[in-house]
Amino acid sequence: MFESLSLAPPDPILGLTEAFKQDPRPDKINLSVGVYKDEHGRTPVLAAVKEAERRLVAGQESKTYLPIDGSPEYARLVRQMVFGDEHPLATDGRAVTLHTPGGTGGLRVAADFLKQKLSVNRIWISQPTWENHRGVFSAAGLEVAAYTYFDAAANRLDHGGLLSSLRQIPPHEAVCLHACCHNPSGIDPTPDQWREIAGVLAERQLVTLVDFAYQGLGDGLREDAAGVRELIAQLDELLIVSSFSKNFGLYNERAGALTLVAPTPQAAQAALSHAKICVRTNYSNPPSHGGAIVCTVLADPQLRADWERELQQMRDRINHMRALFAQTMKAQNAPRDFAFITQQRGMFSFSGLNPQHVQTLREQHGIYIVNSGRINVAGLRPANMTAVCNAIVATLGGG
Repeated sequence: MFESLSLAPPDPILGLTEAFKQDPRPDKINLSVGVYKDEHGRTPVLAAVKEAERRLVAGQESKTYLPIDGSPEYARLVRQMVFGDEHPLATDGRAVTLHTPGGTGGLRVAADFLKQKLSVNRIWISQPTWENHRGVFSAAGLEVAAYTYFDAAANRLDHGGLLSSLRQIPPHEAVCLHACCHNPSGIDPTPDQWREIAGVLAERQLVTLVDFAYQGLGDGLREDAAGVRELIAQLDELLIVSSFSKNFGLYNERAGALTLVAPTPQAAQAALSHAKICVRTNYSNPPSHGGAIVCTVLADPQLRADWERELQQMRDRINHMRALFAQTMKAQNAPRDFAFITQQRGMFSFSGLNPQHVQTLREQHGIYIVNSGRINVAGLRPANMTAVCNAIVATLGGG
């Protein structure tokens, strides 16, 4: 049977990483995969994470299974981080949380829950969105459609088109939103725009799933949750997927969460019981180590302060690279104005480069970018900025 199979196409993002590794050019640059890089081009282990691991290894007495939904302490701390310590949903029982294998695992559990337990058949994703959203949701049996999000001509949110699209969606279908640092555009709604979005979602009775993969990498932990706060002010049911890959640097530990918000504690517990069935028939129970790191850091005031300081340094570096990129492109007489990149947030920028530009950059300059034109801003650094900008200007025909 295996001989009947032809090679599957490579993953549009991770496949580029494989191609990059095989490229023999010493000056090649990878701006494709969504991994944070420091000014030396490394993906560091955060000092707070290292200290948490030291404590965990020293005190570990067992490697027995976690519960299906993970550690209750992990769930409590995740809710506090998402909603804020002072918000009722952090403590009143109307929100329940499952520890999942990364944000992708949380999205798959959410998709299974929507399809199997709520009889949702279709989910709407932003145009554009993260490459893997469509694949994860389709694999769970959901039909995937797209709503308007990005105004490519103006490099901004198409808020009117977004609201119009949402108003056309039939009631009880699902919508996937990015909480902050929209991937790939880097463009987020303002709090006022979020308020309007929440109103339409409530009016249309749409099932809302929020992908919260980059909390803390936009403007700050609390600031990046502004959209979530606007949604929960008008919606009494919500699914929120968190990831700690980026903000904790726990990429290979697969630490994520799915939080379900319900009208009552009783409804929340009922939803949790069904979501646990989705977990049990998938991966049974979550991995421990990454979640234990998150718990150790968030529960200790000093470690949390250290982590928040490191997170701010990551955020500041990304924003500095945005500014430096725009300045360098202007200095190189680029045929386009790239100042819009400074208004975006998070690790990614929708650069406006088309697939032909991307191919030229890869083949002629050894610069790897996703075909959509998405650039990992965190992969830029002062040492490679001039080379990247020169190559883009040459590709665009400027200079």
